[in-house]
Amino acid sequence: MKAVCIVQARMGSTRLRGKVLADLDGQPLLARLVDRLRRCQLIDDVVIATTRNTEDDAIIELARRLDTRWHRGSISDVLARYVGAARESDADLVVRVTADCPLLDPAVADRVVAAIARHSDGCDYASNVVRRSFPRGLDVEAFWSDTLDRMDRLAVTPAAREHVTTYLRWERPELFLTADVIDDMDHSDLRWTVDTIDDLCHVQMLWREFDVATLGYRELAAAIRARGLARFDAAHSPRAAV
Repeated sequence: MKAVCIVQARMGSTRLRGKVLADLDGQPLLARLVDRLRRCQLIDDVVIATTRNTEDDAIIELARRLDTRWHRGSISDVLARYVGAARESDADLVVRVTADCPLLDPAVADRVVAAIARHSDGCDYASNVVRRSFPRGLDVEAFWSDTLDRMDRLAVTPAAREHVTTYLRWERPELFLTADVIDDMDHSDLRWTVDTIDDLCHVQMLWREFDVATLGYRELAAAIRARGLARFDAAHSPRAAV
């Protein structure tokens, strides 16, 4: 089984343009993410999937500098972009990650891959995003290449084409067998993703204040709460530090 992590990335984010190349302690945000993904034990390859827009030439330049595979496809049809990247890399299992998650914990990604790999009942999809217990920004989805092809054949709405797994998760979930990866500690109120300038400033602060490279997500979450430095996701109400 060849597990390939496909990272969708583009410069034209509507809320924070160019965020994937924003500085994070001397390295582009996307480079930090790729470094963390390369530490995963159960992921065999990493591919950056960007667009054909000339604005995204900078992402290709970074991919080459990082000696990382890349694929270029549609701006709006991200599902088709994933199909192309999966085929070019001969993926058996696709791991989906977005480029705005520079704090992604390799151990969390491995847990999601292990969850789908160990199911002998024909599980199509595993993730930690449907039933949330991890911080926003540690989002990982895994699905077989034939599941990706099924979604590509069946998904027709703009939302399903843009958001890749919308058809499986929301439009026709009854057609797929899925598995949820849920932690025994709930940190889903924490926000570690980078969608806005405030998010970016928060993640930059975390990188300065903590030894992010060596801390697992639980240790990092505990340290953040202990020092009162948590940024909370809008879907949750702030809670006391633990």
